Amino acid sequence: MAFLNNTEVVVTLGFLIFVAVLGYLKVPGLLASKLDQRAERIKADLAEARALREEAQALFASYERKQKEVRDQADEIVANARADAERAAETAKEDIRRSVARRLSAATDQIDAAEKAAIRQIKDRAVNVAVAAAGDVLRDRIKASDGNAMIDAAISEVGARLH
Repeated sequence: MAFLNNTEVVVTLGFLIFVAVLGYLKVPGLLASKLDQRAERIKADLAEARALREEAQALFASYERKQKEVRDQADEIVANARADAERAAETAKEDIRRSVARRLSAATDQIDAAEKAAIRQIKDRAVNVAVAAAGDVLRDRIKASDGNAMIDAAISEVGARLH
């Protein structure tokens, strides 16, 4: 057994025995089976990951659509609110214009009425002053007998005009 002194031969024999024991115990089949099982688990995990990814993408797309719809609705609400505000402003402006016109008309009517009242007062005052002045003049110039004759003539004239 001199060949056992050579380390290369011993290592080779040990390796061959090791490989034979592995073959006898069916370790390569077990390793292949375990590797196949692991490959199947990895494939299942990959398939599940793909499914989850597709589901996540679909969910993301759904959220993006919903976000766009909400943004569109918000834009529409803002546009409607602006339009309503503009209509309300125009209505308010028109109401203010009408109110100012009514108040201006009322003020003009009050001014006209005040003018007419002032003119009437002035005329009444002028008539009173003229009557008083005429009375003073007539009293100074007309004698009592002439005054009675004039009163009688005025009464008969009024009577003739009334009938």
